[in-house]
Amino acid sequence: MGAKYLLAAASLLACSPVLAQNAAPQPKIIVAISIDQLSADLFAEYRGKFTGGLKRLQQGVVFPSGYQSHAATETCPGHSTILTGARPARNGIIANDWQDPARPRAGKDGKPDHRVYCAEDPSVEGSNADNYTVSSVHLKVPTLGDRLKALSPDARVVAVAGKDRAAVMMGGKAIDQAWWWGKEGFTTFAKTDKAAPAALAQINARAKASIAKPPAPSLPAVCNAVSQPVSIGEGKSVGTLTTRKAGDARALRASPVLDQLTLDLARGIVGEMKLGKGKGTDVLAIGLSATDYIGHSFGTSGAEMCNQLFALDGAIGRFMSALDAHGAPYLVVLTADHGGHDLPERNVQLAINDAQRVDPALSPKAVGQVVARALDLKVTPLLGDASFGDIYVSHEVPADQRPTVRDAAMKVYREHPQVEAVVDGDFLNQLEMPKGDPDAWSVVERARASYHAGRSGDFIVMLKPRVTPIPSTSLGYVATHGSPWNYDRRVPILFWQKGMKSFEQPNGVETVDILPSIAPLIGLAIPKGEIDGRCLDLARGPETSCKVN
Repeated sequence: MGAKYLLAAASLLACSPVLAQNAAPQPKIIVAISIDQLSADLFAEYRGKFTGGLKRLQQGVVFPSGYQSHAATETCPGHSTILTGARPARNGIIANDWQDPARPRAGKDGKPDHRVYCAEDPSVEGSNADNYTVSSVHLKVPTLGDRLKALSPDARVVAVAGKDRAAVMMGGKAIDQAWWWGKEGFTTFAKTDKAAPAALAQINARAKASIAKPPAPSLPAVCNAVSQPVSIGEGKSVGTLTTRKAGDARALRASPVLDQLTLDLARGIVGEMKLGKGKGTDVLAIGLSATDYIGHSFGTSGAEMCNQLFALDGAIGRFMSALDAHGAPYLVVLTADHGGHDLPERNVQLAINDAQRVDPALSPKAVGQVVARALDLKVTPLLGDASFGDIYVSHEVPADQRPTVRDAAMKVYREHPQVEAVVDGDFLNQLEMPKGDPDAWSVVERARASYHAGRSGDFIVMLKPRVTPIPSTSLGYVATHGSPWNYDRRVPILFWQKGMKSFEQPNGVETVDILPSIAPLIGLAIPKGEIDGRCLDLARGPETSCKVN
């Protein structure tokens, strides 16, 4: 913990929250739930049909169309904004992974690999972006849990998630317990002195049994209307619910079982650690990842996603009932790390006629080959993981030639009909951070909110709307996210606490507003200039929840 945060915390010990006209007591547990890939569009489609936890949460304060306002709408950047109040440009988490042109490592195939994973410790000898040690070292700002720990050492911080990057980006650097799904069960940091929770063995045993003998699926009647097969080529189709293959651990991730196990483990830890019953305010961060795996594997508009959302609705309802029985006052905030877009084959059937898959010629390797031929280069000039986002000029290119290579590559991208914009990193770095409603930001301003000097690419490529950056379905994923467009940026933001007076506000707020909105409720002041978000008034009426005495 940095000295400035300790000093700031020391000055806040006398703070107490103003709860305005809400009848809610000061929460002793902050429960932050991120549903990976729950877009505002998906929430709007099904919100009126929920009967469980997702219905109950709508009885609080509802922002149905919030924003992950930046352009890099991926899992790691999205989770990094939720409990830090900081956009990727400030917190440093620009993507799920990025390139370090100056530091090659041996990849899984033994060849030089410049990738850096957002939740790895790159200083570990022999590691790479595929074989890594989980760490929050890349996160450059404190989370809510970090700030509470500085304010009160008695506070506990727990993170449970379907992905390691969700756990560490929401939990931060001062996590007491962190658990995430591994290959066939939940795991934690490689080096830890924390005892495993009592519930872990039973949860992992349930996971193993479900992998070995998957249950036959049962589709809710409400989902029958969307159960229609869609061909994705190679004789394969999606859109109808099928049974997982026995022994397929990866398939469990793309099923409602993963989220149920995650919530059950979180519930066990709440009871074992007696969260909310100590002197401080505790933080429980929960990353529910199955919606994302299902969206990638099957798309967002079929029976698979419908089934997932109603299973999740029930699971969250049971979890909240368990929190009620636990007895400690709690506040839930639920949001998503990003949205998502359906597979283009189904979008075309649903009258989105310009939906298409990306041209393989836009990969950094393919564009690099064009540039190399044009400039007579003997090296691979470009580094990058995908046909969009951060693109880097390789350091194998002599330093004096790199601007020429960058400009030539940008020209190739700009001339392609599937590309909306190509923006030079140096230009982005000179821009001020965007202000005002995020729904009115230009694509360049959205890219600025993601750009972090020294880590982001030499230039940024943004594809046109409804261009899916997966050229082929042969590798298993059929749909994705990551664009600067609103179907990937817009997410619901819901606050619920017993006694909170309900209202709905449809304007474009941001996930970075979550931290400063929670802070006054627990007597935590945030020093001016340390975050990007603003406090959202959660008190219905003339009083305000945004004041800390």
